[in-house]
Amino acid sequence: MLEFEWLWVLFLLPLPVLAWLLPSKKQGQEAALRVPSLTTGIEAKSQRKGTKKLSLFLATLAWIALIVATARPQWLGEPVSIPAEGRDLMIAVDLSGSMKIDDMQVNGRQVDRLKMIKFVLSDFIKRRVGDRLGLILFADTAYLQAPLTYDRETVEQLLNESLIGLVGEQTAIGDAIGLAIKRFEARKESNKVLVLLTDGQNTAGNITPEQANELAVNNGVTIYTIGVGADKMLVQSFFGSRQVNPSQDLDEGMLTDIATSTGGQYFRARDAESLKQIYATLDELEPIARESKQMRPLQALYYYPLGLALLITMLMGIMPLIKQFWLKEATK
Repeated sequence: MLEFEWLWVLFLLPLPVLAWLLPSKKQGQEAALRVPSLTTGIEAKSQRKGTKKLSLFLATLAWIALIVATARPQWLGEPVSIPAEGRDLMIAVDLSGSMKIDDMQVNGRQVDRLKMIKFVLSDFIKRRVGDRLGLILFADTAYLQAPLTYDRETVEQLLNESLIGLVGEQTAIGDAIGLAIKRFEARKESNKVLVLLTDGQNTAGNITPEQANELAVNNGVTIYTIGVGADKMLVQSFFGSRQVNPSQDLDEGMLTDIATSTGGQYFRARDAESLKQIYATLDELEPIARESKQMRPLQALYYYPLGLALLITMLMGIMPLIKQFWLKEATK
């Protein structure tokens, strides 16, 4: 349905007619009102009656298009229902330096931990129809990359654009939890779920994991923690290959305490397949009932009449040049 945001502007359409009806000024008397004319100069050079009519027609059309554009036309689409059930789910992803360890595999290719998380988490985000998702990235400190929103495509894009070391090299797990709690404060009726993915232990930040855990319990935030990293990895050295544990810095005890004390669960993601199974478990979270809402998509259309007015004005500007060119060609 077509509608105008500023409908009253359309009352300005007859303004040039009113200006034309004003009495002409007398000799030696200043005009009471000066009205600019788009056809000044064109009419002075146009001797033919057809040219004057064309100029007047173009000026009128440009004025109408300009007024219509000023009235802000917009197209209001059909109502779109928002699911009455859903979750408020905040995702916190570790971007510390240790996430670059390439002990993961995706489609038979060796990749680092962050790439594996992006690969599996993208599908998890796509399936969150009706959920509000938010994204937190943390390393030396925590940053809100996307607030809680139904726009899953934007959340996925922001995740895919994240880079290791973007916010530092250390791990501020407490800050990430604290930031999520702060974003949940405005949600009264919400299940307030935080999914936190990390491969290390808390080494930075202004809030300790213990303090953040207490805040989460007091605010009713359920935290699901996921420890990322393989248990075994072969590394090449001067003396040949040897097996190491790339996840030796993972503080599983701390992550387990945070999850269990808030009513959540700790998971261990040693590879892409285990992370997929974790997300399948998270799919079983109980959704909350919300009041059914409807949204109507709104598309602005003002740039169409505005572009038309601009094109007409440019055409009127070059008309005298075109006529002069024709006259020169005719006299040759």
